[in-house]
Amino acid sequence: MLKKTLLVLFLSFMGLAVYAQSPSAESVYNQYLDFNLARLQGEQDKVLELGENLLPNADKLPEKARINFYFAVGKMYEDNDQHSKALPYYEKVAIAVPDYYVVHRALGYLYLENIKELEGKLDTSSNHKTADGQLTIAYSNAVKKALPHLEKAQACDPSDETLEIIKTLYKKIKDEKGLNSLDSRLKELSKNCIDILSDR
Repeated sequence: MLKKTLLVLFLSFMGLAVYAQSPSAESVYNQYLDFNLARLQGEQDKVLELGENLLPNADKLPEKARINFYFAVGKMYEDNDQHSKALPYYEKVAIAVPDYYVVHRALGYLYLENIKELEGKLDTSSNHKTADGQLTIAYSNAVKKALPHLEKAQACDPSDETLEIIKTLYKKIKDEKGLNSLDSRLKELSKNCIDILSDR
């Protein structure tokens, strides 16, 4: 009985200690403000440190601030050439705010890097049909992953360069149907466009 009581007390104290070490929502929001100030002032090293320190507690931020923070973290990693780290944060933003075309442009162009890498492998691959087949499938999948993001960006903020990339990708995967319906898709996608995320 005494052992059980001591165990319960010990576990209770441990729970309180963990709770006491956990930052409050207010202190997390203050860290978020510091992070944004460092971004505004162009203090790249400080931005990276503050952003990474805030990540484990980002769930304590209000929803809109958290989404804005995730976009900023994606941009932070992209600016530091850590593209694989940027992708999951940009993807979270795209899911949360699907009409925010800025994140779609970022995702589309980051996915485009993977496509270019696969193109290089296809160009230099040996004549082994199995290897070529797997690379072709990977290439096609990468293109299909990038296209919706590039199209949303193009629909909301037209660019001759982006449009040419989209058309070229459809041609490379031999998707005539997708290419022929592009204009109507872009028109539909252009109806709902968000260009700025709000914290409130």
